[in-house]
Amino acid sequence: MIRTATQDDLDAIVALHTEARATYYSGHLAEEEYAGRAEVSRSRDGWARAVDREDATVLVAERDGAVVGIAAHSVHDGWTYLTQLHVSPAHWREGIGSALHLACLADWQRRGVTRARLEVFEPNRRAQAFYSACGWAADPETPRNDDHLVLRLAVPQAPGRG
Repeated sequence: MIRTATQDDLDAIVALHTEARATYYSGHLAEEEYAGRAEVSRSRDGWARAVDREDATVLVAERDGAVVGIAAHSVHDGWTYLTQLHVSPAHWREGIGSALHLACLADWQRRGVTRARLEVFEPNRRAQAFYSACGWAADPETPRNDDHLVLRLAVPQAPGRG
């Protein structure tokens, strides 16, 4: 089940976010930078703000009452950004990431969004393959931001629109 996150989900969101980040930052960044006490606290504050923001959406995917996936998107600088999409590694390849991505697409279609951006850590080949399969491609205007690739998606119109 995918639903809008609430503040009650915060502990589960932060734990999943930290766990997922460890899978792609490990070996590339010091553990303190993605799982240290200060970083986890910063992450918690960011998620708490995102859950309550008017211009952001945070979704959680649940299985058997547990949060197993999260996605967040927001609007800034005239673009819709998929700012986060993480699935618990214990639930990879179960369709959760695809379901969250489709939920984001449906929301964007309802809102009339025609284009979106995201950033993906360059060494995270798994995520790059996932996004490519979902139709994301290198952003021709801004192909990278430091150690992240910038991807763009032309949001398809909802069936029956246009």
